[in-house]
Amino acid sequence: MAKQSSEAVLWSLFSAGGVVAALLIPVHLFLFAIAFPMGWLRPPGYEHLMLLLRLPWVRIYLFLMCSLSLFHWAHRFRYTLYDGLQVKHLNELIFTLCYGGAVAGTVFAGYLLGNWSGP
Repeated sequence: MAKQSSEAVLWSLFSAGGVVAALLIPVHLFLFAIAFPMGWLRPPGYEHLMLLLRLPWVRIYLFLMCSLSLFHWAHRFRYTLYDGLQVKHLNELIFTLCYGGAVAGTVFAGYLLGNWSGP
């Protein structure tokens, strides 16, 4: 039986993470780094944000945004090292560090958001 490659799954995570990174993260950055501090929009209060974190769909949204962005980074960084810096001889180490970091970040985000009970 032929060995199954994980490459299709990794490319799928890369693609989904790219969509998240391109569409959702700029919105968050615009709101929390520009619009609210500049007074263009009324910022949400601390209590309101804490109430939002109690909603399961908000935690799922944040989890997906974090984890897919991490896998997008891992895949892009891996191929930047391979093709840009020509370090293909460190294939296993780079693969383990990049995707291991994305998995560790995903587990950490899941832990933080899954155990959220609020103040």
